[in-house]
Amino acid sequence: MDRWLWAVRLTKTRPDAAAACRGGHVRVNDKPAKPATTVVPGDEVRLRIGGTTKVLDVVRVIQKRVGAPDAATCYVDRTPKPPPETAIPVARRDRGAGRPTKRERRVLDAFRQREP
Repeated sequence: MDRWLWAVRLTKTRPDAAAACRGGHVRVNDKPAKPATTVVPGDEVRLRIGGTTKVLDVVRVIQKRVGAPDAATCYVDRTPKPPPETAIPVARRDRGAGRPTKRERRVLDAFRQREP
């Protein structure tokens, strides 16, 4: 498993791939995967990396690291699209308006405490 993740360029190094497996961030067919887990074409791999979960179907198993175009042919990415981010209102002051008044400071503080 760790060799395949590294070979298809999902992780930068093989030790990173092994650490992800040991940390429980990799699942094969909904079962936790160890670094030595073998993958076969047709397996579903879930990899949590960088705060996102990637859902991949294995198409081809390779042992050696290959170029990015060749690596992309080894799996089918079925990762769902992230929801669109909503714009967060930002308090803005006109340039050159000086320091906020006492009243404006209270409004700003109330606004900041309201945010999650």
